[in-house]
Amino acid sequence: MKNILYLGAFAFLTFSATTSCQDNKKAKNYNAKSTVDDQAMQFIKQANQAGLVEINAAGLVLGKSQNARVINFAKMMIADHSTTATELHKLADDKYVSTTDTIIDSEHLQMINSISKLSGPAFDKAYIQMMVTDHGKVIELFRDATRNKTKAIQNFAEKTLPVLIMHLDSAKAISVAIK
Repeated sequence: MKNILYLGAFAFLTFSATTSCQDNKKAKNYNAKSTVDDQAMQFIKQANQAGLVEINAAGLVLGKSQNARVINFAKMMIADHSTTATELHKLADDKYVSTTDTIIDSEHLQMINSISKLSGPAFDKAYIQMMVTDHGKVIELFRDATRNKTKAIQNFAEKTLPVLIMHLDSAKAISVAIK
């Protein structure tokens, strides 16, 4: 009987140890503390929030706009920012930074709610102006991140920056066209 209990306990401990060793985070970093400085952590969280804002605002466009350029721009925002979000989440996981608590801040929620009440050309103008303003701010965030101590943060920012600049240029061109 004792042998069965010992065997059962041994099997349980072996299973537990095997399962916990397969958790890459625990295997790499026992305490699961972030491996980046506060500046990099803030960048990850702010970049994640910015992506959420762009995707959510673009989602409104698909249901409200009749302007083909604005709709195509919104589709590009969803596709590009979704791709960037996937890469950012992988980077965050690798550096033990949680992005699960990211929510859209009250300022952006208010903007999204405000433009959602509009329709037609007024909606299109407000959305595109929001994209011009937000992309200007996000580009500065990413430019600052290109000088971060963490090489992975630098690489991510450098890779993403040209896409963000192209978004800003596109939003400016659309803004001029719909005035």
